[in-house]
Amino acid sequence: MLIICNKKKNIFFSKVNGKSQIFSIIAFFIFCFSPYRCLAESEISLGSSTSSEEMILFQEIPSVYGASKYEQKVTEAPSSVSIITAEEIKKYGYRNFAEILRSVRGFDVTYDRNYHYLGVRGFGLPGDYNTRILLLIDGHRINDAIYEQAPIGTDFPIDIDLIDRIEIIRGPGSSLYGTNAFFAVINVITRRGRDFKGVETSGEGGSFGTYKGRVSYGNKFQNGLEMVFSGSYYSSEGDDRLFFKEFDTPENNNGIAEDLDNDRFTAFFNKYSFRDFTLQLNYHQREKVVPTAPFDTRFNKRFFTVDERGWADLKYERIFDNQLNFLSRINYNFYDYNDDYSSNELPETIKTSDDVDSQWLQGEVQLTKIFLEKHKSTLGFDYRHYIQQDQRTINHIKDGAIPGVRREILDDKRDSQYWAVYLQDEFAITDNLSLNAGIRFDYFYTFGNAISPRAALIYNPFEKTTFKFIYGQAFRAPNAYELYYNDGTSQKPNDNLDPETIDTYELIYEQSFGKRFRGTIVGFYNSIDDLIALKTDPKDGLLVFDNVDKVRAKGIELELEAKWEHGFEGRTSYTIQETDDKRTGESLVNSPEHLAKFNVIIPLVERRLFLSGEEQYTSKRGTLSGGFVEDFFITNITLYSRNIFKTLEVSGGVFNIFNKEYEDPGGEEHVQDTIEQDGRTFRIKITYAF
Repeated sequence: MLIICNKKKNIFFSKVNGKSQIFSIIAFFIFCFSPYRCLAESEISLGSSTSSEEMILFQEIPSVYGASKYEQKVTEAPSSVSIITAEEIKKYGYRNFAEILRSVRGFDVTYDRNYHYLGVRGFGLPGDYNTRILLLIDGHRINDAIYEQAPIGTDFPIDIDLIDRIEIIRGPGSSLYGTNAFFAVINVITRRGRDFKGVETSGEGGSFGTYKGRVSYGNKFQNGLEMVFSGSYYSSEGDDRLFFKEFDTPENNNGIAEDLDNDRFTAFFNKYSFRDFTLQLNYHQREKVVPTAPFDTRFNKRFFTVDERGWADLKYERIFDNQLNFLSRINYNFYDYNDDYSSNELPETIKTSDDVDSQWLQGEVQLTKIFLEKHKSTLGFDYRHYIQQDQRTINHIKDGAIPGVRREILDDKRDSQYWAVYLQDEFAITDNLSLNAGIRFDYFYTFGNAISPRAALIYNPFEKTTFKFIYGQAFRAPNAYELYYNDGTSQKPNDNLDPETIDTYELIYEQSFGKRFRGTIVGFYNSIDDLIALKTDPKDGLLVFDNVDKVRAKGIELELEAKWEHGFEGRTSYTIQETDDKRTGESLVNSPEHLAKFNVIIPLVERRLFLSGEEQYTSKRGTLSGGFVEDFFITNITLYSRNIFKTLEVSGGVFNIFNKEYEDPGGEEHVQDTIEQDGRTFRIKITYAF
């Protein structure tokens, strides 16, 4: 079964809104963002008196690091960039990293009761483990060495209270980062010791017996040493009675999974900075009980997955007097995975477990220098050595048979390495026209080389107007799980996989007007070849990863942001997109044609009490069976207060406030075609700094 649905493509003549309404919306945005309208507004407002707070609303253009591997204004970056700040995370009451990303233009999130999966610009195949997104924390690569997964749910490796800001960099990033930087690069910048100035504690509780606690300490000392220590613990009982109609038989407890939605994690994070050196240490372990009985496991029996990861990253960065920036980093990383389940294909006396052990070293050297006043060039070298990439599948004999017997189904032990060199140049052609171009060469000892170019022409005809035309290529190498995994009953390996590639074209219009508004229009076209996807082999009924047909995607993103003095702010976005299999013309599974989002923060008491609201719309999406999950609206409300009593912060949120029933498409590993999501939930949180 291919991962497509039966709906024929016809997005720009959608029955939902109609052609005329869509073009009316686009025309309205173009009118609002017009540079001439902006210029007129600016001229009218000259000489008017404004407060100091009002002057800084959109006067300072935010900066981004991850787009070019050095600090630059978002208007100069060779991509469409969104920045989410710590203040927004607090005021909107986001509970995990997935909720933050769900609020971003052009992104949608799917949850299968084990992991969260990120959809980008209409592409969100169920169960792909976010392999086409590169996740960085302070520039350090997080995707693991077996699945190459970008963890975004409760498996996200740091507490979101430690985030200073998030850089979301759309488009192909392989010209700088190599594999996995396929659709986007997400760089999370953590808080510094000076941001804490002592001890900070946090506790929260919510629906389904959910609790989390955190203790952090941070400071900067007179000798220049800066440090952060933090530890967190999270526990949730989850929904204790989940009904799945596909298992509605007496022998399967009438389709009810009881007490099988538990979720727990423990996290520790340390960061030390002294002069030009930064050392970061991290450890995270998460255990999730899975109620959906995927991969042909027994229903209403305990099936859990454990993800454990950590790293030690040492970075040295120095700017010399001759405008040379030197950066080097070396890090050690590990990722372990374990699960434990009973299979329908085996007697009840046999229990199966999967074990993954991986370790890898990575080193990087980068030089950035300004030449001839018009060129800012970056040269870098990247090397990665996968010391251990072990996958094991073991059958254990249980009670009633011979005790202590183990039968190995899979014992795959590997190591691998690759190296890469990249070059990028930012060329100021004129005062208002620049060219950012780069190329990277990757060599993998497993399948060979890959070349990834990117070029962006950036034009600023007016001070607050930016046009960008971007072309880029990216690739994703097949990972060890896709190549070699074999559980003996439901999934088989395929060591003949080729890398998948993407060509991306983007036209971006960014406009600030007045002091309060900023708008963005993006048109994009993606062409994907040799897409790697999980499918069912009709010859034997086993799951297998394969290079399936070509995929084409196109769409338009519209966004308007606004800020007023005293803390009132909001943003709204609308995305219309079409993602199809080129051969059949049919839409991909889990590809919403329309996404609409509205966020607003209202100050009830200036600088102290805020009411925030979110409204998110997702149109219907195809499922593997050829059906659909219905479209839905989700509404969230949060009340957040700070400094009412010294450094006390209190927030309370209600999520899916209207208790909307909605579902996400299931993956090939599920019996369920659709998986029900949570209804109305709440969370109360208290934070206090000493």
